[in-house]
Amino acid sequence: MRSLISVLIIAAIVALSDANPTFSQPQALESFKLNETQHQNQASCSYRVSIKTSCSSPRYTRDQISLAFGDAYGNQVYAPRIDDPSSGAFERCSTDTYEVYGQCTYQICYLYLYRSGYDGWRPEKVTVYGYYTKAITFYFNTFIPNGIWYGFNLCQGSAVSKATE
Repeated sequence: MRSLISVLIIAAIVALSDANPTFSQPQALESFKLNETQHQNQASCSYRVSIKTSCSSPRYTRDQISLAFGDAYGNQVYAPRIDDPSSGAFERCSTDTYEVYGQCTYQICYLYLYRSGYDGWRPEKVTVYGYYTKAITFYFNTFIPNGIWYGFNLCQGSAVSKATE
């Protein structure tokens, strides 16, 4: 019996060590709705958002970039324009950091970007740091489609639908 258990344990270790990790891919979210009233009335927490632009992105983009993120309880932060229209922000192979203010959240579990323009843009990753939440990184490494919210929803449970509807 011991030898059978030992063989099963070894087989499980080998199977797990060869397993490929699965990474979530960003998705378009056509039904994403922002609660702009909520954002105007509750700007009590600050967040640092770090965005690394991929080296395979255009040299820079003049596109308008917006950002929304939140938790599974319906708390949401919305930054309508994080780009700098005067400088052509988001240069290839660079990291831009922004201070964003909005509603306080618990652990952030979704993040969406919205791009409007003609240049195109390929972020590599976006990391959000907040006082009441652990830092979280969302790995895009793909071009953001024009005119649609695009990103990740890693939240569990039905409360997420309240945050993203």
